[in-house]
Amino acid sequence: MRPFTYTRAASIDDAVKAVSANSGTRFVGGGTNLLDLMKMGVERPAHLVDINRLPLTEIIEHQGGIRMGALARNTDAANHQLIRTRYPVLSQAILAGASQQLRNMATMGGNLLQRTRCYYFYDPSYEECNKRTPGSGCAAIKGVNRIHAILGASQTCIATHPSDMCVALTALDARIQVTGPKGSRTIPIPEFYRLPGDTPQHETNLQPGELITAIDVPPLAYGKRSFYLKIRDRQSYAFALVSVAVVLDMEEGGGTIRRAHIALGGVAHKPWRAEKAEQFLAGKKPEANVMRAAAEAELKEAKGYGGNDFKIELARRSIVRAVGTAAAMSQA
Repeated sequence: MRPFTYTRAASIDDAVKAVSANSGTRFVGGGTNLLDLMKMGVERPAHLVDINRLPLTEIIEHQGGIRMGALARNTDAANHQLIRTRYPVLSQAILAGASQQLRNMATMGGNLLQRTRCYYFYDPSYEECNKRTPGSGCAAIKGVNRIHAILGASQTCIATHPSDMCVALTALDARIQVTGPKGSRTIPIPEFYRLPGDTPQHETNLQPGELITAIDVPPLAYGKRSFYLKIRDRQSYAFALVSVAVVLDMEEGGGTIRRAHIALGGVAHKPWRAEKAEQFLAGKKPEANVMRAAAEAELKEAKGYGGNDFKIELARRSIVRAVGTAAAMSQA
């Protein structure tokens, strides 16, 4: 690991100023991803600014929904009564990720900034990685790509976003609060993340020096009818091959879907909002043929790279299973 210096921020302004002043400076909260990358030699900051003493840990009601401070721990969010009762999909997604020990340390803001688990990105001995060295190539395209993207990829990168939590937040229309050198702003979660395009080294639309301060989830009267499905190689401590977060607004009695919120994980460079499937399901009953057709519509443009071809059918079946499970739930 490269030597680095370390300070603790006394305020949000101090933290922002410290990171803005030097491009080699990084914020550190739980450190569950950053420190791993530093040990591997992938991340090499010269200075770390510890933000753990900032007043950003609250989970509270906010404008009819919920606001989660960026330093709230994943465990605390997953077990919070407001989240478990109003947005169970978020609690389920957080509990599906990592181990209990990691969830105890990992922060909500840090989870948003997890970097890909691509084998080639994590191992600097592989020179071809456009994320680490722009212009060097993507070894995964012709290499081992079983866990890689089938949607939204490019010839520069086929890596996937690793978070479970962020898939649920995408289905819930979350908004990210940030503060930086130019002041504070709100970023809707679809605009927070980027597809790889020609610049896969840029994974979010955060500006230099910006600090995530909170995550807002809007009020959803039908948020209880939600479900998170994670398909992985083993039941614990494994990243998703495919995951699906579903929230359904349904007519009681008639069983028609008024509106569907669907997001996919493990399939793209960012949490993937399944807009085509959502549009197909609106106004229809969740019958098997309808759910399958919705999944087909969403995966029509999917592309495999040999080792991950199986993911296309797996994603179709996962959408059907997750929507069907959510539809069968009671709102009581």
